[in-house]
Amino acid sequence: MSAAPATTVATAGPPVVPDSALVAARAADEKLGEDTVVLAMGDLLGVVDAFVVTSGRNDRQVRALVEEVERRVKDHDGTAPMAVEGLRDASWVLMDYGDFVVHVFAGETRGYYDLEHLWSGAPRIAWQEPGRGRLSASSSSSSAYS
Repeated sequence: MSAAPATTVATAGPPVVPDSALVAARAADEKLGEDTVVLAMGDLLGVVDAFVVTSGRNDRQVRALVEEVERRVKDHDGTAPMAVEGLRDASWVLMDYGDFVVHVFAGETRGYYDLEHLWSGAPRIAWQEPGRGRLSASSSSSSAYS
């Protein structure tokens, strides 16, 4: 008896990420996080629905970004990160919210690990509210957000 062939089911519509991940991205942007992106990870990773990636210019700003994201997500839906790793040296802080993860990098560390390239197959999610937010020179010259 042979096994039935595997089938795939295509999903319609854009990927869905937790609303709190968008809140985290906006919080980072408002605290002057650099090149903040939201990646829909559900179809690629299966463990989390989204990555929020941002960076600060120095360890002090990285810590300020982490504090602001934590405060704003807590205000939004009452949740706190299940774990926060890397805060001591602040070159790469990972905030695990279960269904999404926030990565806050120091600039040079972000370039070294290059998560956006590693996960280039992940759709980028538009997270800025219409008519609000700031665009960096690199994001305004490309159509990185869909």
